Amino acid sequence: MRVAVCAPQVPFARGGAEIFTEQLVAELRERDHEADLVTVPFKWYPGARVLTQAFLWRLLDLEEADGQPIDLVVATKFPSYVVRHPNKVVWLVHQFRQAYELDRTALGQFGESVEDRALRRSVQRLDRVALGEARRLFATSQNVARRLESSTGIAAEVMPHPPQDLDYRCETYGDFVLSVGRLDRAKRNDLLLEALAADPTLRCVIAGDGPDRPRLEDIAGRHGLDGRARFAGRVGGEELADLYARCLAVYYAPVDEDFGMVPFEAFLAEKPVVTTTDAGGPLEVVSDRRTGLVCEPRADALAQACAFLQAHVEEARSWGKAGKAVAERVSWDSTIDRLLAR
Repeated sequence: MRVAVCAPQVPFARGGAEIFTEQLVAELRERDHEADLVTVPFKWYPGARVLTQAFLWRLLDLEEADGQPIDLVVATKFPSYVVRHPNKVVWLVHQFRQAYELDRTALGQFGESVEDRALRRSVQRLDRVALGEARRLFATSQNVARRLESSTGIAAEVMPHPPQDLDYRCETYGDFVLSVGRLDRAKRNDLLLEALAADPTLRCVIAGDGPDRPRLEDIAGRHGLDGRARFAGRVGGEELADLYARCLAVYYAPVDEDFGMVPFEAFLAEKPVVTTTDAGGPLEVVSDRRTGLVCEPRADALAQACAFLQAHVEEARSWGKAGKAVAERVSWDSTIDRLLAR
C-alpha cells in the first residue's frame, strides 16, 4: 500500500509529534508498505495566517504522485488533516488549541476584536468539515478525544502511539529528576525549577531546547541553582537513553497535555513519573502511588513529591516497574493493524 503520512513542520523545531510521524513512516516501511512523510512549513501567526496555512493543505493533490495512486493518507495534527483525499484517516495529535481550550488564556492567540472572534470561529468550522471527511478518526489519548467531541461533536477512537525507539534500560535510581521535551511555557519546566528552589537537596536535568530556554535559565540563575539544575539541550538518542537509565524519576507536567510520549519512555526505563493534577493526557497512565506521583501544580507540592522519591527509592523502583507493564501494552503491530483496517 502507498501511504502518505501528513504532518505540519515548524522549521528548526522538533518534538514528540515529529518523532511520532517519522517513526510511523519507518514502521510502515518495515511492514513492506511504500510510505513517505508529507510536510508543509507551518506558521500560525500573526492574525489570519493560521487559515491561509490551513488552505495550503486544502490545495494539495495527494490522490497520486509520479503517476501512481496514493492509496491512503494518514493526517495527524492541525492543519495537516485539512488535506483532501478519498481515503483519509486521521490519527489526531491535537487540534489548533488556541481556538479552543487555550482561548482567552496566557497561551491563547485570538484577541477580543470582531475580526479575531470571527477567525476563531472559522478555524472551528474548518475542523468540523475536515475532520468529518475522515474515513476513520483516531485520537492519541482520551484527553484529545474528549476535547474533539466537546468542540465539534465528532467522536474518535482512542489509540495511543508507542514511544520512540531507544535503548531503554534501568541502571540506577540516581540523584536527579529528569525533564524531557521542547522548552516552551506550556511544558512548565519553571515549576520544576521553583521546586528545586524550595528544596536545596533536589537536582534536575532538563533535556530539550526551545523558545522558553532563556527564561528558564534566568529563573535558575535568580534562584542560584547552578550545579543543581543542568540544561542539557537537545540530546541524541544514546544520551537520552542514558539519562533515563540513571535518573531517579521523570517530571512531566505540561498544561493539559494532549498525550505525550515521555511517561511511556520513562516507564520503559522503569522510572516513575511525577506529574500534576491538571496535566491532562499523562494522567491516563500515571496513577498516584502506582506508577508515579500526582501532586498539585505548586512548587512546594512538587518539591515534596520529588523529595519523597529521593527518600523512598524502593517505592520509586516498584512504581517504575508497574509503569513498564503499562507501556509494554502499546505496540506498533497493533496500532498499524487498526490504522490500516478497512
